[in-house]
Amino acid sequence: MRRSLLLSVALCALCALPSHAQGTVSGLSYDFRTRTSVGLDYKLAKGLHLNGEYEMRTENTLSGFDSHRATVGMDYSFTPWLKAGLSYTYIYHHRTADWTPRHRLSADVTFAWKDRYWTVSLKEQLRLTHKTEEMNYCQEVRNPVLLKSRLKVKYKGFKPLRPYAFLEARNILNDPSLSATWSTASLAYADYEFTGYNSAYFNRFRGALGLEWWPTKHHCIDICAMADYCYDKHIDVDKTHSYLKSYTWSQALNGILSVGYKFRF
Repeated sequence: MRRSLLLSVALCALCALPSHAQGTVSGLSYDFRTRTSVGLDYKLAKGLHLNGEYEMRTENTLSGFDSHRATVGMDYSFTPWLKAGLSYTYIYHHRTADWTPRHRLSADVTFAWKDRYWTVSLKEQLRLTHKTEEMNYCQEVRNPVLLKSRLKVKYKGFKPLRPYAFLEARNILNDPSLSATWSTASLAYADYEFTGYNSAYFNRFRGALGLEWWPTKHHCIDICAMADYCYDKHIDVDKTHSYLKSYTWSQALNGILSVGYKFRF
């Protein structure tokens, strides 16, 4: 009895102490989204390709637009198993009630193993996106840097159909970080301090099943169904950058249907 009483007192004392801010996790939300794209792939020389693409994305179960995107890039195959590429993307992004432009630079390298029918590839892509909208620098980074890793398997034995599947993980490398304590007595954060852009974590995992249809060697229609799990940090700091209002993590599971057309010449 005495031991139980002492344990209860100790637990109550610990609960009364402020704790380091870890944030709270929200419930899982769901959405259905679409992507529609048209692209070109032009062979400049052996192994060297120039490509471009326009893509439109919807969100909120088809009730609104997420963004319009235009991409131009080049890639070069050094060997049958090694390819590298660079690209620029202009993004017209819908944020709350406004549309704002964003600019993205991407660099990627792809390692591939191929035989007569199968292709297994690993693609690593580094992205830097410049956001032009107004923002609180303690809550959001203006130039986020991401690393995407994708493992893909494609089968070419059902000509002209080529089914594929991939798994993808996205890691944000420079999210805002902070130091604060949570007081169970006042139910508020105290001792808040912005500590820079050094928070790195995986914020998206994706799985997909798709099918490429090549009616001729120049035309390709790509249909893909994706499941997207997103885990993102949200920080709400006042305009004086001295008070932390809330610190939360959101979870979202998005179903995405993508339909694209590509002309290769």
